[in-house]
Amino acid sequence: MSQLRLPFHSLSPAAYQGLVATNAALAKSPLGLSLLELVYLRISQINGCAFCLGKHSQTLRECEVAQEKLDCLAGWRVSELFSERERAALAWVETLTDISQMGAPDALFDPLKTYFSDAEISDLTLAAALMNAFNRLAVGMKL
Repeated sequence: MSQLRLPFHSLSPAAYQGLVATNAALAKSPLGLSLLELVYLRISQINGCAFCLGKHSQTLRECEVAQEKLDCLAGWRVSELFSERERAALAWVETLTDISQMGAPDALFDPLKTYFSDAEISDLTLAAALMNAFNRLAVGMKL
């Protein structure tokens, strides 16, 4: 395990607390904890954040998400374990995580309207932004 580069939480307490407050608000989202944690885990897989991989995998197991589903998350496109709602969410957060490749195309945004309210789409988009921020902190500061 590496040593934390800088104690960002104490060096930038107001900014860090803003992220924590956003996380707490999203935990109350109508999206539901299991879906939020699933997208958090997928984003963390893409970003290679070991700290977040452990944290979100554990939370999903506590939410009684099947281990088989967690094992197949990286291959969600070809797995039958994911609902259409989950697929739409995963496709959206993946494109936002690697936004330089495709941007945020209508082809991935429009299907969200079938499964989510406007408020849920907003929450999902904020969740992607938040997890990418947390991953960059954790990876960049060697959490």
